[in-house]
Amino acid sequence: MATRHFLLLAGALAMIPAALQAQSIDPKVQARIDRILERTPLIDGHNDLAEQLRENYNMNVDGLASGTDRRKPPLMTDMARLHQGHVGGQFWSVYIPSEVTGDAAIRATLEEIDTVKRLVKAYPNDLELARTADDVVRIHKAGKIASLIGVEGGHQIGGSLAALRAYYDLGARYMTLSHFKDNEFADSATDDPKWHGLNDFGRTVVHEMNRLGMLVDLAHVSPETMSDTLDVTKAPVIFSHSDARALADHPRNVPDAILKRLPANGGVVMVNFYLGHLSEPYRQWDADHSAEQARLDTLYTGQPEIRKAKLAEWEQAHPAPMAGVGLIADHIEHIVRIAGHDHVGLGGDLDGIPYDAAPPGMNSVSGYPLLFAELIRRGWSDEDLAKLAGGNVLRVMRQAEAVAASMKDGAPATARLQPIDPANPWK
Repeated sequence: MATRHFLLLAGALAMIPAALQAQSIDPKVQARIDRILERTPLIDGHNDLAEQLRENYNMNVDGLASGTDRRKPPLMTDMARLHQGHVGGQFWSVYIPSEVTGDAAIRATLEEIDTVKRLVKAYPNDLELARTADDVVRIHKAGKIASLIGVEGGHQIGGSLAALRAYYDLGARYMTLSHFKDNEFADSATDDPKWHGLNDFGRTVVHEMNRLGMLVDLAHVSPETMSDTLDVTKAPVIFSHSDARALADHPRNVPDAILKRLPANGGVVMVNFYLGHLSEPYRQWDADHSAEQARLDTLYTGQPEIRKAKLAEWEQAHPAPMAGVGLIADHIEHIVRIAGHDHVGLGGDLDGIPYDAAPPGMNSVSGYPLLFAELIRRGWSDEDLAKLAGGNVLRVMRQAEAVAASMKDGAPATARLQPIDPANPWK
């Protein structure tokens, strides 16, 4: 999601009922979770640590070994907590803002890919770069976290299919077709329609991703883009960090009409932990909070201390509505009801959401067992928990790899957004 407001909302955590703060898991339940996640790697679809390191820590990958990080804003990810959470595979998001386009976008994306690779190299006892499903399984069996790369926006290729192929060669294994804004070929969920889905170049991008074996990620895209992509892709899609729109009417979430198409495609919705996508009351509160900020900005221009104090007063009077881990389970179970157990996974969006805007315990990579304990309480089988953890994503990866193998004799696409001008071929 790559949300940047990480300051704790005044009083919000203090308002959480004691029942929601309980984090203990029955030892027998914990032993069952341990067995499941020793056999099947837990693969999370989206973590924004690389973005946080770029924006707040000058791309410095040091100091992430222990679980006692004292940075401000606090990070949700480090090596100790990854192991505590039984994470077996992590897609590290490579994100740049939608406003950065063209050659600048390509340069910034390369810098973030480099950050992920330096992160993996800095912690060789914990992380190892993975390029295939078999790599993920092998690395997990060795007790490490298989590290994969996901490019979080089609604008990041700068309109160049050569850049797309270069990212794949560097290890990127998915690309989100759009981000907060429409781009040159695909509409975003959070922008007014430009193409009403994919344009011709967008369909070429999907075809080229299929040919490479790069997963097509439909998080952040509009329902029309989702539908157009399902019409043309030869491989299963993923939603790397999305929730069910039937439960929270955020435009980033997946409508039931799309969920109903997933069994035919084979794709997976990887559920996001952000309350703004999970909870309709929180979504409404967030809109009111933003409106109050805008009002204070107008009333107290040039008076930042007064604005800060007034906003704190508003937050004290209007605490954020909170929810427990059961809300994440509700979204998972809704997706299962519509699409089935074969089409759901996990994509927490950690280090891409505000620290206090996830259910208690789920704002850290150590929190996944809490969700599994809740689903066990609801009667889930070991087989279905294994599918949720990573079995479904491994299947999707293998299917995408098989599609790429079937297309290996196809020529790389050379389409351009604009034809080459013979008078200026470098433009």
